[in-house]
Amino acid sequence: MIKILVAGFKGKMGATATKMVLEHDDFELVGVLDPFEDNTNLKQMAEYPEIDVPIFKQKEDVLSVEPDVWIDFTIPKVAYENTRFAIDHKIAPVVGTTGLTEEQLVELTARSESVKIGGLIAPNFAVGAVLMMQFAQKAAEYFPDVEIIELHHDNKLDAPSGTAIKTAEMMSEVRTHKKKGHPEEQELIKGARGADFEGMKIHSVRLPGMIAHQQVQFGGVGEGLTIRHDSYDRSSFMTGVALGCKKVVQLEKLVYGLENLL
Repeated sequence: MIKILVAGFKGKMGATATKMVLEHDDFELVGVLDPFEDNTNLKQMAEYPEIDVPIFKQKEDVLSVEPDVWIDFTIPKVAYENTRFAIDHKIAPVVGTTGLTEEQLVELTARSESVKIGGLIAPNFAVGAVLMMQFAQKAAEYFPDVEIIELHHDNKLDAPSGTAIKTAEMMSEVRTHKKKGHPEEQELIKGARGADFEGMKIHSVRLPGMIAHQQVQFGGVGEGLTIRHDSYDRSSFMTGVALGCKKVVQLEKLVYGLENLL
């Protein structure tokens, strides 16, 4: 039985993860974390009337329940601090919060290696999204003309999304460098052509009603190729989160991307 703590349990992703842990036969929910929650136990909340699990306001207090895995769906600044804390106390982090910097990822990976604790930071936990990124990387070998359109709900804090950045990074490993657009093109409104990542354009859409969607659009002479993934419900991410929780306890370092565990 893997003992799990969920940080950010009141958010939409955190709440979905909490329910997944409660319903999974191999997991035991030993605590949840939210610094702004007044209740001290889940059973005090209408959503969990029969669940006797402590609610912690300070991360230091979670050590009393000795979790094996720390699931984190918070915000970038908090997620970085939480992940560093978890690693230092030999709790394997499974982090779905995006927006961590490259420097933070390098530091956290090195820190995990020094204490030999596994962990996972993933920009997307949907298995279909991971396959989409791998298919896009393969296509980029043959189609250097490519742009990414990612679409998310209007409460998402970071843009571009972690998935879009990860996709662009993977494609850049195999893609012949080429700057998109006409050499003399001009933006009549700044930002109209999107963000630039090594010559590829990334466009971020934020609208209510959406969950998480990404389209990788390739163009060639007389043809086009579209690779798209849609998450219509946050439950689509839970297969990957559950897989991460099972796998990280067997690792001795932090990895970035769910594809490393498939």
